[in-house]
Amino acid sequence: MDVLIVGSIAYDSLETPLGLSEDELGGSATYAGFSSAFHNHRLGGDGISMVGVVGKDFQPQHLSWFIEAGLDISGIETALGDTFRWKGSYHGNMAEAITHETHLNVFETFQPQVPEHALSPKVLFCANLHPSLQASVLDQTSPTRLTLLDSMNLWIDIAYDGLIEVMKRVDIVVLNDGEVRLLANDQNLVRAAHTLQEMMEGGILVVKRGEHGVLALHPDGILSQPAYPALKIVDPTGCGDTFAGTLAAHLSKGVGEVGRKELAEALFHATVTASFTLETFGCDRIRNLSAGEYESRLIDFRHISNSNGF
Repeated sequence: MDVLIVGSIAYDSLETPLGLSEDELGGSATYAGFSSAFHNHRLGGDGISMVGVVGKDFQPQHLSWFIEAGLDISGIETALGDTFRWKGSYHGNMAEAITHETHLNVFETFQPQVPEHALSPKVLFCANLHPSLQASVLDQTSPTRLTLLDSMNLWIDIAYDGLIEVMKRVDIVVLNDGEVRLLANDQNLVRAAHTLQEMMEGGILVVKRGEHGVLALHPDGILSQPAYPALKIVDPTGCGDTFAGTLAAHLSKGVGEVGRKELAEALFHATVTASFTLETFGCDRIRNLSAGEYESRLIDFRHISNSNGF
């Protein structure tokens, strides 16, 4: 098993300047799962496993989508009640979502149980979950290469100490720039990132900066890469999870400590993959991504980046 992903599976309803969409398949595990599966197949990997929970209202077609993508869904539990639902909107430059409604439903009492065959993945990705649940997953598993963790403002606000403790237990933390500033209580992003890396007691910190690209603190030095210059932005939901899922899939192919050059290449692929997710509502774009169009955009981005000295 190359990658184990533990996170949310949800139905999202949202409004953007380009329209309305109801009950789109979403959630952190969903976007990370589809992106990881795409790259796992592309790289000839050994499979991706998902752990999450859905309700009785979850559509069988959507489980089929996971299977068709090549995902192992034996860790997805169906519980009594409704699937986690989120309603939000984007405005202006769509840099940040405004949440209107959150109904945790079956996700409120979710206790992740990792299947026995997935206990020792090469890479574990603890997607957006309460820090106590991330700690539970870390206790259950023994990843053979590395662990990644993502989080959000809510957990920073209500479970700050628990989040810091679980961040100390992983190899790579992936956060957006606002979350890094909030955790470090510092509006200077570079200084905040260094402070947070010290709070992590080492490891790698990856800072997602939306249209401004990505900043990463590696023990061998800082990395800074641009974003793909997207012309069509329909729905940014799930871009960060797509980014992290791609990162996990690429890093599962290496061995030993993650080198700065290896991290840079994985971040490059993560940036390109996330640029597809925002082109449609929901996960349809990343779910139906073809190898040919991916390679074409990858070549284009390398040309753009090389011409600018990256």
